[in-house]
Amino acid sequence: MFKKLEEVVTRHNELLELLGTSEVLSDPKKMMEYNIALNKINEIVEVYNKYKQCLEGYEFSKESIKNEKDSEMREMLQEEIKELEVLLPELEIELKILLLPKDENDDKNVIIEIRGGAGGDEAALFAGNLFRMYCRYAERRKWKYEILEQQEVGVGGMKEVVFMMTGQGAYSRLKFESGVHRVQRVPETESSGRIHTSTATVAVMAEVDEVKGVIINPKDLKIDTYRAGGAGGQHVNMTDSAVRITHLPSGVVVQCQDERSQIKNREKAMKHLNAKLYEMEAEKQRSSIANDRKLQVGTGDRSEKIRTYNYPQGRITDHRIKHTIHQFAAFMDGDIDEMIDALITFSQAEMLSSSEV
Repeated sequence: MFKKLEEVVTRHNELLELLGTSEVLSDPKKMMEYNIALNKINEIVEVYNKYKQCLEGYEFSKESIKNEKDSEMREMLQEEIKELEVLLPELEIELKILLLPKDENDDKNVIIEIRGGAGGDEAALFAGNLFRMYCRYAERRKWKYEILEQQEVGVGGMKEVVFMMTGQGAYSRLKFESGVHRVQRVPETESSGRIHTSTATVAVMAEVDEVKGVIINPKDLKIDTYRAGGAGGQHVNMTDSAVRITHLPSGVVVQCQDERSQIKNREKAMKHLNAKLYEMEAEKQRSSIANDRKLQVGTGDRSEKIRTYNYPQGRITDHRIKHTIHQFAAFMDGDIDEMIDALITFSQAEMLSSSEV
């Protein structure tokens, strides 16, 4: 690990020197490239410097206490040694985590699909609850979101909703949300008070550039336009602005009717298609190399029941990490960071256990 850290420090110094040269200062593209590279390793260098300072202090205190005769000074040195004996292992773990391979998609925006599963109207209502939960989470983090496609049902729920969330690190925070979410509650229409179990599926995909995504041959696309339905103003049923794109080789279908402009709807639909095809390919690669992982980095298995929302008992349990939260109302209002942090910590622990760092 320390060999890797010294290599990072060397690279950090090289980048600082390069950023001070006239060649780089006169080339905005190179300056941006080097600054991005520097920002990626700044935190590692900062934590490593802190670690080295603490280690020096620890060794100095251990050496000094051997010859120190003043009782008060010995007590101070002993206290400092105890504190550093706790801090040093914590910093080592932090450094190991910082050196773990980064998911190249972590800083990207996300496209989220939520669909009602088993349970009829209750499933659609729950899908709507999840949509609101993620939207409130986005608002808490000052992220933006926009709906690409939605199919509402008469009971006030959603059969399906697809939306894009834009914000720094959106994928890194939400990538573990993919899977089957189960709800247990008494429906408003249930006169006997019997608890019903329903499900909704969530799929989280990183937004990818066309250059970095899969190659899409225009000949493989079937593009249909139609008149949008639902809320949206007087234009809704007057123009063929909605777009449906079918990728013939895979059978993947995406659509968008959020914008008044057919061109904009097509652009959004293509982003959605690119993300879906890219994610399908990434899923194959993850499955082939990480079948033994309890929690795959990225989305994991979408058919797996990942979480239960129990309304009568006021608890949310994530089955992958056996973590339960009882602040039910706050969670459903978008306060989901505790669960997300627990999932990230679990994933990092798994990576550390199998890492050579």
